[in-house]
Amino acid sequence: MGSWVYRAAPRYWEQLSNERERIVLPAPARPKVAAWSDSGLYAAWLGHTSVLLKIDGFTILTDPVLSMRVGIDLKLFTPGLKRLVAPALSVRDLPKIDLVLLSHAHFDHFDLPTLRRLENRGTEVVTAARTADLLRVNRYRKVSELGWGGRVRVGPAEVRAFQVRHWGARMRSDTYRGYNGYTIEAGRYRILFGGDTAFTTNFQPLKNSRPFDLAVMPIGAYDPWIHAHCTPEQALQMADDAGAEFFLPVHHQTFSLSREPYLEPIQRVCDAAGRNTDRIALQKIGQEFHYSA
Repeated sequence: MGSWVYRAAPRYWEQLSNERERIVLPAPARPKVAAWSDSGLYAAWLGHTSVLLKIDGFTILTDPVLSMRVGIDLKLFTPGLKRLVAPALSVRDLPKIDLVLLSHAHFDHFDLPTLRRLENRGTEVVTAARTADLLRVNRYRKVSELGWGGRVRVGPAEVRAFQVRHWGARMRSDTYRGYNGYTIEAGRYRILFGGDTAFTTNFQPLKNSRPFDLAVMPIGAYDPWIHAHCTPEQALQMADDAGAEFFLPVHHQTFSLSREPYLEPIQRVCDAAGRNTDRIALQKIGQEFHYSA
């Protein structure tokens, strides 16, 4: 690797060098997904924004990132961010996945090594507009791109994309790529997946007479990236704007993306919930949530 690469981003390469010997800690908990029944709503936080959902037997995996590093895959190594905590489950530990849901193409949300291990003719993928070219689409049952307002039905689930406040470029030049939040309606359950977003009022129109049973919302990486990532309090406010009952905080405790202290996001969201901390579905990687309507 030429010296010009190091000169272009010395702090980045210094961080990679410092992380080389750092041990990745095990996940605090391990979900017992084999015990999940085919009735009810189940969720397990695997790390970052990767959440395994099971809705009356239908399985969904959001933004699957189960590699130890994220970044450009150079085959021999991946020069990218190293996890702080290992994923709660590996790909081989997962049940059959019916739907992979991808919010946008950033490396910490759209991990090609993980996605290639998930390739299966029985699995469908829903992704943001102009991102399917990153996938080997013929190795899945179907890949659907959604723009804002777009809808698609996958098995019993209707998935709708809506606009969040973020951006979609994977590299500097591909600014044409889309970025989404999603609503999922499957039988008696409604799920909200915020993807990655700064504060926006776009969650307000999602509210109707039927509440969301669970809102999966990002709460970390806001210092100093407040223009692209919401604070914990803002995440809870947006879930409230949409009319969500339970709140599952993600996008924290997994990668060192920003300057806020490690546990600050979860502490702040619990403080913001006040007396209603029982609304916070999970607080640690590997924990699981069960709800029956």
